[in-house]
Amino acid sequence: MRKVIVGAMVSMDGVMQAPGGPEEDPTGGFKFGGWTASLGNDPVFDEELGKLFGEPFDLLLGRRTYDIFAAYWPYAEGGPADDIAKTFNRITKYVATRKGVDRKWQGSVALRDAAKDVAKLKQEDGSVLVTQGSTELVHVLLAASLVDEIRTFTFPCCSAKANGCSAGTASRARSNSRTAPSRRTGSSPRLTFAMAR
Repeated sequence: MRKVIVGAMVSMDGVMQAPGGPEEDPTGGFKFGGWTASLGNDPVFDEELGKLFGEPFDLLLGRRTYDIFAAYWPYAEGGPADDIAKTFNRITKYVATRKGVDRKWQGSVALRDAAKDVAKLKQEDGSVLVTQGSTELVHVLLAASLVDEIRTFTFPCCSAKANGCSAGTASRARSNSRTAPSRRTGSSPRLTFAMAR
């Protein structure tokens, strides 16, 4: 049986939209794309991401995230993200969509009824199914009790549109913090960001 693992990059105020770049996903007028970029190289994040993508997996994506990935990853081989680009281009990409998928990205498979089709996929033998982004799909999977594990990568920044957090505050938090060791306490993880002094 296959497992579904939600892999989510999340700001401290719960934003998952467009972590990678300013033009990644401006849906709804979102102007703060690329909020992870100023954090620079984080060896702890790199290690955890390596664990997520270190075991055999296939991608499970919502349509919007798929379109963003399909416009980037097939052309990223040979660049700074060559290893993950080669992996993403080799594996199967399952896409929750009502319209079908552009078959230009090799290995793409449309899922017409996300909950029903993912439930069937979970009954098969195969690699784990890992989501990236895809917030609407993640909500559907959670509501249908199809998620086996959630791995959040919480970044020490806030969206400038969030209450109580200005863009200046977010910028200072990004530049003055580092990930500290965290551990599980009872049923919830404790995440620690240590502020540089």
